[in-house]
Amino acid sequence: MSNVESEPAVLRCGAPVDDGRPDAAPRVDVLSAREVPLGGPRAMHVRRTLPQRARTLIGAWCFADHYGPTDATETGGMDVAPHPHTGLQTVSWLFEGEIEHEDTLGTRALIRPGEMNLMTGGYGIAHSEISAPDTTVLHGVQLWVALPGQHRNADRDFQRHVPETVRVDGAEIRVFLGSLAQSTSPVRTFTPLLGAEITLEPRATVTLSVDPAFEHGLLVDSGEVRLIDTGLHPAELGYVPCGADTLTVVNDSDRPARTILLGGPPFEEEIVMWWNFVGRSHEDIVRAREDWEASSDRFGVVEGYPGRRLPAPALPNAVIMPRGNPPRP
Repeated sequence: MSNVESEPAVLRCGAPVDDGRPDAAPRVDVLSAREVPLGGPRAMHVRRTLPQRARTLIGAWCFADHYGPTDATETGGMDVAPHPHTGLQTVSWLFEGEIEHEDTLGTRALIRPGEMNLMTGGYGIAHSEISAPDTTVLHGVQLWVALPGQHRNADRDFQRHVPETVRVDGAEIRVFLGSLAQSTSPVRTFTPLLGAEITLEPRATVTLSVDPAFEHGLLVDSGEVRLIDTGLHPAELGYVPCGADTLTVVNDSDRPARTILLGGPPFEEEIVMWWNFVGRSHEDIVRAREDWEASSDRFGVVEGYPGRRLPAPALPNAVIMPRGNPPRP
């Protein structure tokens, strides 16, 4: 999905800061979402938890949009014209509805609930996303992964994976990236990552073994959830720093609760994010925007979209300055 804000935020993100405190129980930071209209006359609204001032990265995860359930019959659904990406991978994960994806590799894919679609932008790719004609409800998450420096100009790629469902202590788990609960995704990534949907039965508790070298974030889609000892409401994300070798998730409600667990080792490189580009400098962003506006071969052409591609917004009148995660108190 594109970040189609008319004035996208300028972000230069740094690695997390660890104060080294030997806490007996990991502290959970609660990150609230901000609502963002994606643009157009019938703007679809999303809840964005990454990036924000309190935290810009969780591992290499650098962007998290959570949307729906949205009545597509009233809003018109999703119609995102061809737009570019650089220096990142996009991860599409749906709870309800279907989205038609087309990119400059020639990929035409129908994104369905429970099916992970990962697209590698690398040096440059473009794609479009349209909700399928018979979709009445749209509901899901759109996630971005920053590529490490040595792979930031990687070739375009598209991978699809339908994870198996694993049951653990009243929870259903679908691992779409990395490993959890003895389930491993075969999808290739450029840094170690974890991405999984965890749905808990009413009043269920599950304790999962995780990699202590990872930091983690739990995004709540539905239900009232506790991560370790911290309560989380829908659209909130609970952040746990490195060091935890288990995570306990509790559903405190009488209805099922659905969450998305993200993780990875701290991303040690500074990155610049603007619009749909991830680079290492202000100059990287300027060059990518110029290439897109000039219709260069860098991004290719999306052949089947019945309309014009998205123009790039105007650049800010300032050089992008560093912005990283604040130190933990």
